[in-house]
Amino acid sequence: MAILEEFKTFIARGNVLDLAVGVIIGGAFGKIVTSLTESVIMPVVGFVTGGVDFTKYFVRLGPIPASFKGDPENYAQLKTAGVPMIGYGDFITQAVNFLIVAFIIFLIVKAANSLIRKEEAKPAAPKGPSEVDLLIEIRDALKAKD
Repeated sequence: MAILEEFKTFIARGNVLDLAVGVIIGGAFGKIVTSLTESVIMPVVGFVTGGVDFTKYFVRLGPIPASFKGDPENYAQLKTAGVPMIGYGDFITQAVNFLIVAFIIFLIVKAANSLIRKEEAKPAAPKGPSEVDLLIEIRDALKAKD
């Protein structure tokens, strides 16, 4: 029973909940970046490089099965057929994905740090006299009345 209470305390901590939210948002963010890379950036890169499709870059390591009816130059079809391959074109796409995510995270952290520095740089509000100072003033004023 004690282990359940300890587990409940562990789960109820703010850090665990924050981490869970971060993982969920990170997963959704990863899908957005993947879509951005595959649907927007890689076609532009392909256009700039003369229509190069990175998914076509692979090295076949094994034979194509005799029952294979698809295109022997199509990575996706060969992969579905179970042909062993090194898909370095897919690796290039994933590396570009990573660089985009890393750059976006860098920009977010940079903006957050900038906001934190601005907050820290604000001059502190002028403080009034402390309670002790006020009590001393009252004491001195009472002494002066006598």
